[in-house]
Amino acid sequence: MAKLVFGMMQSLDGYVDGPSGHLEMPGPGDALHRHFNDHVRSLAGCLYGRRIYELMRYWEEDRPEWGPIQRDYAAAWRPQPKWVASRTLKSVGPNATLIDGELEAFVHRLKAEVDGEIDVAGPDLAASLTRMGLIDEYRLYFRPFVLGSGKPYFSGSRPPLRCVASEPVGEDAMRLTYVPA
Repeated sequence: MAKLVFGMMQSLDGYVDGPSGHLEMPGPGDALHRHFNDHVRSLAGCLYGRRIYELMRYWEEDRPEWGPIQRDYAAAWRPQPKWVASRTLKSVGPNATLIDGELEAFVHRLKAEVDGEIDVAGPDLAASLTRMGLIDEYRLYFRPFVLGSGKPYFSGSRPPLRCVASEPVGEDAMRLTYVPA
């Protein structure tokens, strides 16, 4: 049975995007990037909202400015199964499936049919899945930046949570891991 984990980098004040609607923090350093490379390699797949999926498509084609760490991330990400929840997209790219129909029923089937960890990305999608009681774990990667406003990690009301782990990750991040209380 799959475990759904919602995890994203965020500012100290809880935003995953800044006021402009774009990530306004510097990208991860090499050690934090390698952490995410290894994490993606270990996944059973990724469950994305439309907006995050469109951002992640950046990794579909090699770019000349990438170094070895970025190429390694792309190589880990590309073969992963991806499921995309969207009411507006008509098609998706390689190794991706557009979720048609009822999201809750689809995710229940996905959890029953897939073994391993499925990464959930996108605060709006995570808020919907939280209301449905389908998120098994929340990983908050705090970085030492303050954005002041923008898109919060918790797009809806925060569920009752219990902290089960905390650890420094990479050069400047602290990962807090929570499960529903």
